[in-house]
Amino acid sequence: MNLEFRKKRKKWPWVLLVVFLALFAGGFYIYSFVKNLTPEKLLQSDFVQQQIVKQVGQNNAEIINLLPEFLGFNEPKTYLVLFLNNTELRPGGGFIGSYATLQFVQGKMNILQMDGTENISDTSSATIAPKILSDKLKVDRWFFRDSNWSPDFAISSGKTLEFYRAGNNIGATDISGVIGITTDVLEKLMVVTGPFTVEGINFSADNVIEKLEYEVEYGYDDKGINFSERKNIMKPFMLALMNHLKDNFLKNFYTYQDLVLSLLKEKNIVIYSLSPNLQKIVESNDWSGRMKTGSDDYLMWVDANLGALKTDRVIKRSLNYSFSFDKNNYQATASMIYTHIGSFDWRTTRYLSYTRIYVPVGAQLISAQVGNQIWQPDGSKNTFAVDSGVENNRQWFGTYISIEPGDQKTVSFTYNLPSDITESIKNKTYSLLVQKEIGMNNVDLTTHLEFDSTNVVTSAVPAENEVNWNDNIYDYSSDLKEDLEFDVKF
Repeated sequence: MNLEFRKKRKKWPWVLLVVFLALFAGGFYIYSFVKNLTPEKLLQSDFVQQQIVKQVGQNNAEIINLLPEFLGFNEPKTYLVLFLNNTELRPGGGFIGSYATLQFVQGKMNILQMDGTENISDTSSATIAPKILSDKLKVDRWFFRDSNWSPDFAISSGKTLEFYRAGNNIGATDISGVIGITTDVLEKLMVVTGPFTVEGINFSADNVIEKLEYEVEYGYDDKGINFSERKNIMKPFMLALMNHLKDNFLKNFYTYQDLVLSLLKEKNIVIYSLSPNLQKIVESNDWSGRMKTGSDDYLMWVDANLGALKTDRVIKRSLNYSFSFDKNNYQATASMIYTHIGSFDWRTTRYLSYTRIYVPVGAQLISAQVGNQIWQPDGSKNTFAVDSGVENNRQWFGTYISIEPGDQKTVSFTYNLPSDITESIKNKTYSLLVQKEIGMNNVDLTTHLEFDSTNVVTSAVPAENEVNWNDNIYDYSSDLKEDLEFDVKF
């Protein structure tokens, strides 16, 4: 078997770091060291352009010229920042418990609003929610906090903005983009900043999420704070975090550089820009959290925690994808082994999820299984329901699951792949894209792809272990920290 390695385009971490820290550290005046020059003139100077190309390469230098636009040097820019609590996983990254509206003027950041989503205007909603939300959460409207129902962040952001504008919220008419940030971002930033104290509460990387959740769920009541003000801790906490970032930025520059890249690559930071130029760059570098197109075969497993508190933090997942040739079709099975390692407490309960898989359009569902229960199309012995639909040019199948603390349960969907994938394999090529749900971390992936006997694998990216070469089976195992692409030739 020939080994082939795909080299990814070199990133420009120091540039990205500037953008990221602008969100967390108050918008550094990155151009102020050059007096009497506007940002545009500075970036257009021959010397600076030569240094840009030297550092980031000709193809990537365009981002520098867009920084003035992003940071509001040309005109004020306003961003809606969503704090995605992925300990309560949702398709768009996590439950939107809090949000901030930030404005950039000449590179300086102003916090226009930071609050819990329960305080957002009731008019920031729609009259009809997705049916599963109405059924399981007993809601009669589709609220802002649940707006990220699509696993495509651009689509979710469109709905979030629609709700935000409908409520005439602060800065609603001026939003330039949406930025999603999961709880992993806070934890990993505090590994670098170290612990600090806010309003008498000691925060560290190990306890930051638990303590913030306790304060907004129970601690506020202990202190006699009104329910509507229970998330007031968020603003002083974020200001303290920004100050610590500014204080140790230079000392830990390369640490932040690597951290930002990994957070973007692993979809713990996702970006949607209303500027076509910025969005094009965001998408080309896989920072957008978009559902991709273009591969033959496709798989994305999506969980939506519906009423299971913050239980996702104690759910371990193992995703398995396999297929084999059956008569004239390839029959595939996607399965997830869930292991609930928690126990009942103030933020942990049985895991309740509306689980969907996204697969190629044209796939036909043969059966589904949740634990020992089986669903089949004829409905004769079904004990649970399976839904289906098409979104973003992907077929999806979904069902509702429940897993008790201490239990392990396997959920699987078996389906026929569409005929065009069979034809591609006949033409001696096969590709697969496995996308990670935004915020779904700690997932292992195993593939076992058994092609028909006439197709012996001659090369694959990524490559199998050498002991598995020279047959018609492709086996590969990895963690699913980021989207993975597979190419197999025969």
